[in-house]
Amino acid sequence: MKPIAAPPDYANTLRTNAQRIFELLSKDEINELIQRSNEKYLHWHVFRFRPMPKGLTPEMGWSLVKISRIGQKRRIALKGMDGTDFGYWLPDGIQRELHFIDQNATGQILVDEPGVGQADRDRYILNSLMEEAIASSILEGAATTRRKAKEMLRDERKPRNRGEQMVLNNYRTMRRIKDLSDHELSIELLCELQASMTAGTLDDPTAGGRFRRADEDVHVVDMLDGRILHTPPSASELDRRVKLLCKFANETPDSSFIHPVAKAIILHFWLAYEHPFFDGNGRTSRALFYWFLLKHKYWLMEYLPISRIILKAPAKYMRAFQFSETDEGDLTYFVAFHVRALRIAIEDLTLYMARKQRVLKKARLQLRKVPGLNHRQVEILQHALRHPDATFSIRRHMNTHGVVYQTARTDLFELERKGLFRTVKDGRTYVFIPIDELGRKLKLIED
Repeated sequence: MKPIAAPPDYANTLRTNAQRIFELLSKDEINELIQRSNEKYLHWHVFRFRPMPKGLTPEMGWSLVKISRIGQKRRIALKGMDGTDFGYWLPDGIQRELHFIDQNATGQILVDEPGVGQADRDRYILNSLMEEAIASSILEGAATTRRKAKEMLRDERKPRNRGEQMVLNNYRTMRRIKDLSDHELSIELLCELQASMTAGTLDDPTAGGRFRRADEDVHVVDMLDGRILHTPPSASELDRRVKLLCKFANETPDSSFIHPVAKAIILHFWLAYEHPFFDGNGRTSRALFYWFLLKHKYWLMEYLPISRIILKAPAKYMRAFQFSETDEGDLTYFVAFHVRALRIAIEDLTLYMARKQRVLKKARLQLRKVPGLNHRQVEILQHALRHPDATFSIRRHMNTHGVVYQTARTDLFELERKGLFRTVKDGRTYVFIPIDELGRKLKLIED
């Protein structure tokens, strides 16, 4: 990733070009430039290449954009190592995204799709937690593939390497977060999350569940070229600094209201900035983001694997960190990136729900004359029709649909009894295999 261009000294630009800037302020095109720049929340790294109105240099234009932002910035207790006050503001573009998230992320989308049953929703939650666990781990360097990792989780197979162990840890932690959503944030809770995320993956097992020590050299580096992107505060400051983070998280709306989604994103940045642990900081930061939103009743977060969105654009994710750090602690860049990622995740869920409706309708038409099939068996048959070489197990069926052993066993053996599957023994385990020409068999049953 290319180094971020540091913004120029806008105050000096204002001093040396005051007369010219004052003359240009009355022009509509100058105000349009400022508005567009704040709508997309451009950093100097990008802004410098935008076309400027005649007579305006990029440096002069940047100084005007900065003036428009400075008065809006709301400071928080996070300070940079150089004493910079971190803060944020919510321009119109971000407020629109937050409004969209408010309309959808508290669960309304599920009410609007009554044809998608609870079992489908439960399955989607399990799938989303798997996707989140896999993507979040891969972001931190887990050497595995999405397909292999998901097979491991569904089959409850033991991890075969460190990458798979990272995924399993992440999955278990994400499932645990909902139970912790009624807790206040504390150093103990953060250490619990990090210990859960890193169990069995650390070269030094004692580094789990504690802050890094002074003798442990920790930096954030670019995995492509090894360049240091961030050096966190010293270990001696961590206790005091993380206590400020916890205080910020636990403040009630009565004392200081910040939109919960914006606050969750800021907490994500803040913990990653402090980097209090020897390993697992990124995963723990994203877990903290989920924890805070579930705590504030954004139930749809269970369905939104946001790390999968981030994984599609990891460079933009890292730049959002760097933009905030290089531009006087302006967290708006980080907030803007994440609200857009949340919108994409919600839109993906909406498309999934619509697609699920169509699939269920088609399945009901295709399989309507097969007696005694439940929705889980219909899904199995649909999958088998698409993937004739697929095999099924009781354990995988349990984990895919979130049902108990006896229910999963009954589902599969009933399909065998109907002549749609055959079984073979693999050791002590039953493996269920679709019959040859399953499509023809189903058509014959329909006829």
